[in-house]
Amino acid sequence: MKAAVHIGGPAPAGPDLQELLGLVARGDQNAFSQVYDAVGGSVLGLVRTVLRDPAQSEEVAQEVLLEIWRSAARYQPSRGSAMTWILTLAHRRAVDRVRSAQAATDRERRVALLERTPAYDEVTEQVDARLEREQVRRCLRTLTELQHESVTLAYYRGLTYREVAELLSVPLGTVKTRLRDGLIRLRDCLGVSA
Repeated sequence: MKAAVHIGGPAPAGPDLQELLGLVARGDQNAFSQVYDAVGGSVLGLVRTVLRDPAQSEEVAQEVLLEIWRSAARYQPSRGSAMTWILTLAHRRAVDRVRSAQAATDRERRVALLERTPAYDEVTEQVDARLEREQVRRCLRTLTELQHESVTLAYYRGLTYREVAELLSVPLGTVKTRLRDGLIRLRDCLGVSA
């Protein structure tokens, strides 16, 4: 912002910033134009030191100047100078923008972590599966050789009862009995309720 240079004498006395804010509070657009010219550079400079991004700084500076237009009536001279009030508005708005941007970044990071995190604990699932396999193997060892052979062919190799009977050269009823007795024994060993 360039200050007006008056050649040939002192600059004409005009209303100070406090008086201008009083006029702005009453809706005087000309007074607001003078406030804008007087403080625009300082507001932008302060906001830029907080935000560092020129585009965001300009946007926040415009928001601050708009807030001055809307809330000039809230300025209380007893609490400090007009410039202090304006720069406080600017600093608060700039800090709010930084916090908002940080909160958005944190939210995005949390969402990304949630999307990456499996819905279950893979290690626990693997350990549980391994323990269950070991328990099934232990229980299979309690079966008679004929039951073990029938269960293995039917449930691990996927053969039908008829195919098991043909493979072992025994009647179908015998295979069904062996499987039923073997499954009952496995159920009891595994502690599964019927």
